[in-house]
Amino acid sequence: MSNRSNTTRHVILGNGPAGVVAAEQIRKQRPHDSIVMVGSEPEPPYSRMAIPYLLIGRVDESGTYLRKDPEHFKKQNIEEVRAFAKKLDTANKVVHLDNGQQLSYDKLLIATGARPISPPIPGVNLPGVHPCWTLENAREIIELAKPGSRVLQMGAGFIGCIIMEALALRGVKLTVVEMGNRMVPRMMTEGAGSMIRDWCIHKGVNVYCSTKVEAIEEGNPLRVRLSNGETLECDLIISATGVKPNLDFLEGSGLEVDQGLLVDDHMQTNVPDVYAAGDVAQVRDFSTGQKTVNMIQPAAADDARIAAQNMMGLGTRTLGSLAMNVLDTLGLIAASFGQWWGAEGGDSVELKNTDGFTYLRLEFKDDVLIGATSLGLTDHVGVMRGLIQGKIRLGEWKHHLLKDPTRLMEAYLACAQSQSTWKLPSNSLQH
Repeated sequence: MSNRSNTTRHVILGNGPAGVVAAEQIRKQRPHDSIVMVGSEPEPPYSRMAIPYLLIGRVDESGTYLRKDPEHFKKQNIEEVRAFAKKLDTANKVVHLDNGQQLSYDKLLIATGARPISPPIPGVNLPGVHPCWTLENAREIIELAKPGSRVLQMGAGFIGCIIMEALALRGVKLTVVEMGNRMVPRMMTEGAGSMIRDWCIHKGVNVYCSTKVEAIEEGNPLRVRLSNGETLECDLIISATGVKPNLDFLEGSGLEVDQGLLVDDHMQTNVPDVYAAGDVAQVRDFSTGQKTVNMIQPAAADDARIAAQNMMGLGTRTLGSLAMNVLDTLGLIAASFGQWWGAEGGDSVELKNTDGFTYLRLEFKDDVLIGATSLGLTDHVGVMRGLIQGKIRLGEWKHHLLKDPTRLMEAYLACAQSQSTWKLPSNSLQH
């Protein structure tokens, strides 16, 4: 028999993509360690990013599950617990759950994700007003979002645009209200975000930017008062006004919290043996070096792998979290990478075809590409990421790109091969 006296007890709070990746990574390398994964929803671990596909009927609920085999975690000897974390006692290494259970740990990963922000609007808690974040929310929306229904969506950020597409495909009469002066204001330049708004209007969605919902009035239908003076009648209202990390249970734990849970390059918090990954973690940004919360699924999975390696004592470091967004809005593909908003003293070039709905903007610091935004130009996506992540020095190619930013592939082939350890995704070479 193998000696198991050196086994470690890992507790993972959260069973979204970050929690699942970390649990599986540990199990792969530590077959005898104890792993407990805590999830707060009744369903098996699932991807929130798959909810829009559920709304349009492309998948059923099981199609959102992260692992298709119902026995997957049991076979992996990963214990699943359904409960909320209520309190963390770091001094005694114990997590208190809302079901009365107490979980002791040697290593703890906090991957509790985020939850929707309820905007301070009169009537926001009325029946008929729903976030679109959980499978339970999705079931409620499917009941109400019938073809021809009048639906108003508050918010046109990244998640909002994904939900919006699903709603439009359900055949509803859709109005989107966004406080910012453009759509997806936290991932797109003004030029690109304005073009996405025009595209949505072109596709039959009513879009109001620089507009707030001032009040929601009870009735059947609901009445919505807007800051532009209009009042709309609605059968369903979707609240997509942003999310915030689930960190309330950490009060009194001694963990350092800013916008998220602060971690070092090993994904460890200020308390030894406590790590964080995913939407709760505030990680060093690849571009700026500042600590930031980067709420995207690829970043969550990367963070989780690094956290898992360090929970096993392997000393792996993150290269930093890269802002990386790819969005399909009613068939228009948008992407932004790195420091897409630019840098003080940097150079930029912008190419815009409003009739053809194509857009490309590149941001430079010295002769390095640090950020990029594109619309309707999918050929360049892998190249932009490769140049930014590789911090490739472009030399004279910077001047060529300032004249014609579409020559990104040539610049990559000329400059990147000898300088970068990053590999360009093979499908990015296809034209």
